[in-house]
Order: sequence, then C-alpha cells, then structure tokens
Amino acid sequence: MAATGTPPPLGVAAAAALAVPGVAGLQPRLAHRLAAAASPAWPETAAQHAPEAGVRIDRVPDGSGWHIEVRCVLTEGHRVVDTARDVHDQVRAAVLSYLAAHDAPVAVTVTVTVTRIAARDHTV
Repeated sequence: MAATGTPPPLGVAAAAALAVPGVAGLQPRLAHRLAAAASPAWPETAAQHAPEAGVRIDRVPDGSGWHIEVRCVLTEGHRVVDTARDVHDQVRAAVLSYLAAHDAPVAVTVTVTVTRIAARDHTV
C-alpha cells in the first residue's frame, strides 16, 4: 500500500480496540444495524462477526491523514476514562504501525465513543 489515499484496514483498528481490557465489543453504526435488520440471513449477533462495524475511517478533508472513530461497549468494573484512553492509544499505535509497514506514514487522529456499559455476563 504505497498510496496514502487508501484507508488502513478497519480490521487493524477493530482488533486493537477489542484487545483492550474492559472492551466488551464494538457498537455498530446505524447503517450497519439497518442493514442487519433488512437482511434475514444476517443474525442479530452480526457485530460479533463483523466487529469493524463499530469503526469508521475517513480521510481528513485536507488530505493530510486519517480520522478514526471507534464506538465501543465496555464491561462494568472498568474506569471508563482509562479504558477509552487505552482504546485511543492502542488503535492509534496499531494503525500508525500498519501504515508505516506499508510505506504510507500519515497523521492519524482517533475519537473513542463509549456507547454503553455492559454487565460482565452480558454479551454484546
């Protein structure tokens, strides 16, 4: 991936976010939820099979880098601010590492939104 116009894979960002202790899962955006509802072949647990649905990557308008939005569900018992900060740091580091390995170093900003806190025994 020598071109900086190609977005980094959603899977890199999703895997980094899911690896953070306290993250129960990623929350799909409305478009993914509507698509799941419209498709009887897509089970209600589609977010578990396509975790990148909770990650959005957009090019910065001036073309200088990427903006990544991560929407995550946390498990109770973890400090929200600490977990969100860890998600931010891990996603940013993983994507920067991926881009550097593919000779496409650019600026990366990350926004983390915690959509809810799930009980420990609750699945997303």
